[in-house]
Amino acid sequence: VQLQASGGGLVQAGGSLRLSCSASGRTFWGYYMGWFRQAPGKEREFVALISWNVGTTRYADFVKGRFTISRDITKNTVSLQMNTLKPEDTAVYSCAASRVAVTGPLQYEYWGQGTQVTVSS
Repeated sequence: VQLQASGGGLVQAGGSLRLSCSASGRTFWGYYMGWFRQAPGKEREFVALISWNVGTTRYADFVKGRFTISRDITKNTVSLQMNTLKPEDTAVYSCAASRVAVTGPLQYEYWGQGTQVTVSS
């Protein structure tokens, strides 16, 4: 089972990036796919999640209205469209899969490697 995150990079404040998480090795039908981020010296924090089956979503308050999570069942991928980026969004972003719709990272079974997002002021 592998989750592969990509799409990170350096962007100016106010800009946009689109992260992708490619899933392979198993079907994630019935799972919730989440995005987390971790900035230097800070704990990992929840960003957004989506139900693989029906597409329902949940967001952290600090990204509502700016980020959009989506999934493409045919391509087995989950994406995170990030708009109006702020310097405080700078972090390593990781995708993960859980059987329950939770925001705590401990209940996520599968994790991909992170992708660095850097937002300059």
